[in-house]
Amino acid sequence: MFHYWSLDSVYLTGSWLTIGSFDGVHLGHQMLVREMVEGAHAAGKPAVVLTFYPHPSEVLGKRKVPGYLTAPEIRAALLHKLGVDYVVTHPFNLQVAATEAQDFMRWVHQHLQLEKLWVGYDFALGKDRKGNPETLKQIGSELGYEVEVISARQAAGEIISSSRIRAALAAGDALLAAELLGRPYSFEGRVIHGDGRGKTIGVPTANLDIWSGQVLPKPGVYACHVKVGGQTWGAVTNVGYRPTFDNQPATPRVEAHLLDFNSEIYGQQVEIAFLRFLRSEQRFASVEALVEQIQADIQLGRALLQQS
Repeated sequence: MFHYWSLDSVYLTGSWLTIGSFDGVHLGHQMLVREMVEGAHAAGKPAVVLTFYPHPSEVLGKRKVPGYLTAPEIRAALLHKLGVDYVVTHPFNLQVAATEAQDFMRWVHQHLQLEKLWVGYDFALGKDRKGNPETLKQIGSELGYEVEVISARQAAGEIISSSRIRAALAAGDALLAAELLGRPYSFEGRVIHGDGRGKTIGVPTANLDIWSGQVLPKPGVYACHVKVGGQTWGAVTNVGYRPTFDNQPATPRVEAHLLDFNSEIYGQQVEIAFLRFLRSEQRFASVEALVEQIQADIQLGRALLQQS
């Protein structure tokens, strides 16, 4: 797979293309991309995804709290696993937002020479989002490409969307997020030194340095999987502010206690996947009460991980 950070640096011919944000690469995205990839490769054509960073809603001020389900590099890797040959992550700015749909597609066509464009039923691009599927078909007839429109995919009775996954995570519903994504919600982080408090109370934790743009699930305790150096370990993870202690962090922390694990992993990059929500974060009257609850969390988390 090739990953480019600007459309200006890419020149292809005969591309089959889809355009979108693809944040999370959820089941709806996967359906569209797989169909495009299958058709492109059967025809001997390159399968291309054109996406953007930052997210258009962030640039246009429509999203109050910046947050991504997948970092651009992770998104590109997930698309590669679906068979995509080229991922182009183009910088989105106000100039791109102000470009008319026809001018945008003419520019895309100059670089990719697309033969077929795949879009979702509610897709739109260009200034004032005037480049809807019908408009793109009209532009395609002029530039020489076809348009394939994919219908919505549903799960749990509603249309799958990135915003719905963010809402599930905000509610601590790791199971629904996994159902919509087709995999547990996960992200990567580097293990850094924390306050060392976990060791002093007999429950050492890996403190993760997380990308500031990453969506974190609701503060609380979760049963997780943590992948370290190619191996996966069960874990009980706290996301939040540690309200029992006085020196609370300004932003939520992610601290994972890996089960049956005793190696030093400072500085290593790990992947954490959230499987089940165990309880909300709470303040305890004493450290002893906190430790007692943590041990109960570990027991419950271990049982749930064994079941899964």
